Amino acid sequence: MEDKVEVRGDFPILEKKINGYPLIYFDSAATTQKPFSVVEAMTRFYLEDYGTVHRAVYSLAAKSTQKHSAVREKVRKFLNAKTSDEIVFTRGTTDGMNLLASTIGSAFINEGDEVLLAQTEHHASVVPWQRAAEIRGAKIKIIPINEQGELLIDALKELLASGRVKVVSLAHITNSTGTVYPIQDVVRLAHEVGAYVIVDAAQSAAHLSIDVQKLDVDFLIFSGHKIYGPTGIGILYGKRELLEKLPPYQMGGDMIETVSFEKTTFQKPPLRFEAGTPPIAEIIGLGAAIDYLENIGMDKIARWEEMLLSYATEKLKTISGLKIIGSAQKKGAIISFVVQGVHPLDIGTMLDCKGIAIRTGHLCTQVTLSFYQVPSFCRISFGVYNTPEEIDQFVCHLQDILKLLK
Repeated sequence: MEDKVEVRGDFPILEKKINGYPLIYFDSAATTQKPFSVVEAMTRFYLEDYGTVHRAVYSLAAKSTQKHSAVREKVRKFLNAKTSDEIVFTRGTTDGMNLLASTIGSAFINEGDEVLLAQTEHHASVVPWQRAAEIRGAKIKIIPINEQGELLIDALKELLASGRVKVVSLAHITNSTGTVYPIQDVVRLAHEVGAYVIVDAAQSAAHLSIDVQKLDVDFLIFSGHKIYGPTGIGILYGKRELLEKLPPYQMGGDMIETVSFEKTTFQKPPLRFEAGTPPIAEIIGLGAAIDYLENIGMDKIARWEEMLLSYATEKLKTISGLKIIGSAQKKGAIISFVVQGVHPLDIGTMLDCKGIAIRTGHLCTQVTLSFYQVPSFCRISFGVYNTPEEIDQFVCHLQDILKLLK
């Protein structure tokens, strides 16, 4: 197979057995497993180079600061941002969205303004914007989807025509249906009416090549733990001219310029949004994860996962009573499904007995469940380490389980 990706040896956990069965990990949309190179980079930093950043002149601190800054530049290149000043370190996608909802809310949103969210948004997008809208007296409006899970662009145009929309916030790839939304079309339409666009790239950063200048997004966020890096670190990209207009989100050390009891002044972005000692080792791990992805090649990863998606979709279509949720023409490596007469929790529990890890439940997107009128989903999602052979084993075990449960 020309585009075959052979990396399983890079992930020690995949040698593990669950209940005597080889681990099959199909929950990369929740969090990815970590290659040895990421673990080793963090361990080596703690053992050999650890020191604080931005606060001291001794050698360890200077070296840590250098490594910390190098990762910011690495992320800039990964996203093709104009400058490293447009890259803010956060604790993750959720933290980044809360930062944006809070600061954009206070800087740009007034009473009567509108915020548009897609029908399939994650709770980490819905809830912060609900709170911001409540505080500012704004309204949340929903961009609808069709049964296939595709965004209705004509409906978006109608919503934007109100002249009151300040923010459009949506996922690049949805975590429920796997739909890839047409971000460039959304950005073009939103910018025509002066609205800002925020893209949640939690499900796309590890799977697609992202060029923020080409997309022309105003803000983009993602989590390190979903791109084969550690937890506790994320990225917020924002156009520099917009970041400079936003107020600080949290107060403390590193984000200040001068402090007196009478007045405090703040650093320019990105430090303005990075209060306190940063998660230095996690930032080092994020840099190693980006190196890992780029060494494989984002285009090669996309082709491999597209093959896995297509292969698994055709296999699942042969199972009686199984319905795939969302059949958009453009999808990421995510398949959610329900089986008539069988609860997803039972499926997930019995698959775990066979060493197969899948996600079940509301997937942190109850608004999507409401649209499809189901109480919960099963979801499988693929990473660079998955194989067609694993899909075959999964489908075989699933068929056996359904015979027992029906």
